[in-house]
Amino acid sequence: MAVDSAGNGRLLTRIAACQMRSDGDKERNFVIGKRLVQEASSKGARIVFLPEAFDYVGTSGEESVSMSEPLDGAGLARYQAVAKDLGVWLSLGGFHEQGPAEDPDRLCNAHVLLDDKGAIAEVYRKTHLFQCKIGDQVALHESNWCRPGKEICKPVPTPAGNVGLMICYDLRFPEISNILRKDGAQILTYPSAFTVPTGQAHWEVLLRSRAIETQCYVVAAAQVGCHNPKRTSYGHSMIIDPWGRVIAQCAEEEECVIVADVDPGELERVRSAMPVWEHRRLDLYTDVKRTGKDTP
Repeated sequence: MAVDSAGNGRLLTRIAACQMRSDGDKERNFVIGKRLVQEASSKGARIVFLPEAFDYVGTSGEESVSMSEPLDGAGLARYQAVAKDLGVWLSLGGFHEQGPAEDPDRLCNAHVLLDDKGAIAEVYRKTHLFQCKIGDQVALHESNWCRPGKEICKPVPTPAGNVGLMICYDLRFPEISNILRKDGAQILTYPSAFTVPTGQAHWEVLLRSRAIETQCYVVAAAQVGCHNPKRTSYGHSMIIDPWGRVIAQCAEEEECVIVADVDPGELERVRSAMPVWEHRRLDLYTDVKRTGKDTP
């Protein structure tokens, strides 16, 4: 915790988003991920956010499935030890979780949130699966090798506020962020591996839109650069405040750590000054309702 430097006496909580370039080497990726988390911790971060596919990026869906692990496997256990040793919360934003026995050819894209003791606080499995074909540049069909999640998790109380868990392509569906806001979210997370063409066109405008319409902080830790001959990610990891201002951002081609202070006073100021949630015309349109978990 820190005190607002402007002398307002508000308690601020520092968070960090890490940008990295994963490849198919799990050991290399862990070394980089651990180093980035250590750097974030040294800068005072209480919660550290890693991007989608922080564990690895395969060259094909089949390879990704073959490399997947259960939540109680060695891959996640190493990050649990890091969280415990450093005393930080970790948002692991796209762990390749081994699928169930009845569906052996697909995995789950799991956003795992660890507390500062290394325990699993929540697991969200990606509900919207990416499918896109842009000329000869991008052709991806995530459902070929990934199972869609069936639940939206309640926001999780953390030292920085109530955190709503999402992953990458979920960014394009405001319904899920509105459900999380309705359930008390103060921070929305979009760990991602955006393609370069879609990132150039839509990344920042979508992130800022989600922040503005929900009046939440938005944290988007991203993959960057060339992972293999088939895959390149856009980068530009960002932290955005509830007014829609980008308050921290990574450069396009760099692995890096960005930090920002979450200010509950700023959150309340924005929501009080423009109480859009109270102005919703539910007599004219249907409210978004949840069908997922009721408890974190």
